[in-house]
Amino acid sequence: MHCIIYDFGTSSVKSCLFKIDTGINLIASAVDEYKLYISDDGGAEQDTEEWWTAICSTTKELFKKSDVKPEEIEGIAFCSQMQGTVLVDKDGNALRRPMNYLDQKGAGEYKKCMGKGLIKVSGCSLYKLLRNLIVNYGASVSAKDPVWKYKWVENNEPEVYRKIYKWLDIGGYLVARTTGKIVRTADDAFATFLYDTRKGKEGWNKGLLKMYGINPDHMPDIIDCTDLVGGLTKKAADDLGLMEGTPVYGGGGDMTFVNIGAGCVRPGDTHIYVGTSGWVSTYMDHQTVDLKAMITGVLSAKKGYFSYYAELETAGKCFEWCAEHLALDEVGVYLDKIMITDIESKYISLYDYLSSEVSKVPPGSNGVIFTPWLHGNRCPFEDSNAGGIFFNLRVSNGKRDMIRAVLEGICFHLRWLLECQGRKVKTSDPIRFVGGGALSDVTCQILADITGRTIETVDNSQEVGAVGTALVVAAGIMGEDVLELSQRLVRVRHAYKPNAANREIYERNYRVFKRLYRSNAKNFKLLNS
Repeated sequence: MHCIIYDFGTSSVKSCLFKIDTGINLIASAVDEYKLYISDDGGAEQDTEEWWTAICSTTKELFKKSDVKPEEIEGIAFCSQMQGTVLVDKDGNALRRPMNYLDQKGAGEYKKCMGKGLIKVSGCSLYKLLRNLIVNYGASVSAKDPVWKYKWVENNEPEVYRKIYKWLDIGGYLVARTTGKIVRTADDAFATFLYDTRKGKEGWNKGLLKMYGINPDHMPDIIDCTDLVGGLTKKAADDLGLMEGTPVYGGGGDMTFVNIGAGCVRPGDTHIYVGTSGWVSTYMDHQTVDLKAMITGVLSAKKGYFSYYAELETAGKCFEWCAEHLALDEVGVYLDKIMITDIESKYISLYDYLSSEVSKVPPGSNGVIFTPWLHGNRCPFEDSNAGGIFFNLRVSNGKRDMIRAVLEGICFHLRWLLECQGRKVKTSDPIRFVGGGALSDVTCQILADITGRTIETVDNSQEVGAVGTALVVAAGIMGEDVLELSQRLVRVRHAYKPNAANREIYERNYRVFKRLYRSNAKNFKLLNS
């Protein structure tokens, strides 16, 4: 069977054409970018027409790159970034620019609602926290959570608020645009922390909607990730270059499908993802929560299962920043020394070249430590004011030390998340490492050395969310259990063992890394609040 999966990230969509039979075969892929509009008030917004243009262009490119015909496509689905806010009218048209998961304009709304109460935990009303925990083991305890985006619009854009028909996330908007049907998947609904996960009570919780002042009429019907929503409308099919009526499945959030694409589908299986953002996730057959570390169990694509999920908001984004501002000289001073064409003739990408260069730097980056909090941080501490630090730079240090320190800093933070998870659940060894970060042998070995765990990579690592979504679609078409299908078809590509010789230096640097936030929290607030 053939299917198309749209892996919808923070800054680009990667459209993937798969053939699934005795294996998972990526026939063709195409990427197109769209902008993220950052504003001084904490805003992080995107444009629906830029999304749609990117989806249409990449779909047509898939057929140019393969012999597959549009009539051979048996299903499509979206694997999208989560915790955004798209407010639509009855026709599914966006009423304003969608607010990305990074948007924190609602900080005032968050403080006004959650900061009230005689008894507080981590600055939040204990009463409201308890009500949420009883219902779904989670709560909206970050200014970046979707409910505060919704409330910000209510308080600051009343003319938009009056026109709202339904409140969607990004995946739901794309499903509506392709099918004309306005729904949200259960995992997507859970990400609002207004969803009831208790057995027999699944769905929007009326008490929580009332507590947060959410209009229940704005909440769409909920479906499962595996559900067939409907067929492509003629307009959408014409735009995309597909056949009218092509089945569109529920799909869902990127994090929902990564564990399936990584083959981490047994309770206790742990994976680490590094793309633009990053996370540590352990697959569970029950829910738990750690409010202190901002970790909760989010819904899986399969009922009754959860992913215990801890997030780093800027992971690969830090390395991207590093490439743009450290590796590529911005003022042209070094352009005569190393021509970029010479680099590209030898290496697949600039990131491949940088990995080769940092391998020349010893573990510990010659004493330099980096904190990967370029857009604040959520877990294990919530602080939108936190920022990146290059710590302990000396005259003897160069750019290669700084670039390696960025990779090590990302891995230090991931280890911190892993240890926080270990307080509540048993994490696995080996750990599956997926996402674009797993393409670098250097990063894989650094992660193994810093965590002390065996790190495994899989085929199609960069498309792992799309792979998981494709397996969900295939399971629906073939009538198979998606977890069994994942276990059977996802294959390990390589394993990296920890190097004991590097343990002492990494243990020392890790201790310093964890102290840097506590030592600088007041300074971050003074500069950035």
